[in-house]
Amino acid sequence: MPASRAMRVQVLEHVPFEGVGSIEGWLRARGADVRYTRFHETGHALPDVRGLDLVIAMGGPMSVNDEATLPWLKAEKRFLRDAIGAGVAVLGVCLGAQLVASALGARVQPNAQKEIGWFDVRATPAPGAFRFPDRLPAFHWHGETFELPPGARRLASSDACLNQAFQLGTNVVGVQFHLETTPQSLDAMIGADRSELVDAAFVQPEAAIRAVPASAYRRINDVMIELLDYLTRPEPRAAGEAPAGAA
Repeated sequence: MPASRAMRVQVLEHVPFEGVGSIEGWLRARGADVRYTRFHETGHALPDVRGLDLVIAMGGPMSVNDEATLPWLKAEKRFLRDAIGAGVAVLGVCLGAQLVASALGARVQPNAQKEIGWFDVRATPAPGAFRFPDRLPAFHWHGETFELPPGARRLASSDACLNQAFQLGTNVVGVQFHLETTPQSLDAMIGADRSELVDAAFVQPEAAIRAVPASAYRRINDVMIELLDYLTRPEPRAAGEAPAGAA
């Protein structure tokens, strides 16, 4: 990214209650030029990937396999493929990670268990890739999971879900969990989807979800900053060049 201009970031938002959360502070601190595509609003549009530095695809309750009822999913996957092919850094969060995986040819399917609440994520070290903490209590809200895209490396797992995070090349990362969660964004998610908080092995009751200390949010938000800094670090990438590690 040339030092003479602001970082250009495109945020892909699927529902109003799953926004960027703590990422907003990072974008503001970096002086980023941020544009939004809000698929939950009419008249949404996707830009040309040329000139973008970072794409952030956020979460949502829909499935990546709902193309028949949500035709914009096909266009979003095509946009993500184009961005990756152009060397743009891409971060997918929850549904966003599943969309990135699907765009790259991986299968997305129901997980054996829904995972909603604060559960430990364990790092899977991959040489040269982003390194998560060995054990990180993170916030989850998902019922589906992704297989690893061809050439991608697993970065993290949990007791309920084998593939919690992946990396392709040097600048594409998908995370199933929500490092961006703040008390305010958690309120919004619970308010929209409280009916999903049923008695199940990996679904915590609302009181337990809300009982975590402020330090839990700070820790995951700090890891999100580290991840965003990693993805946007100065490193020359040729447009259209296949990501390192891709088959």
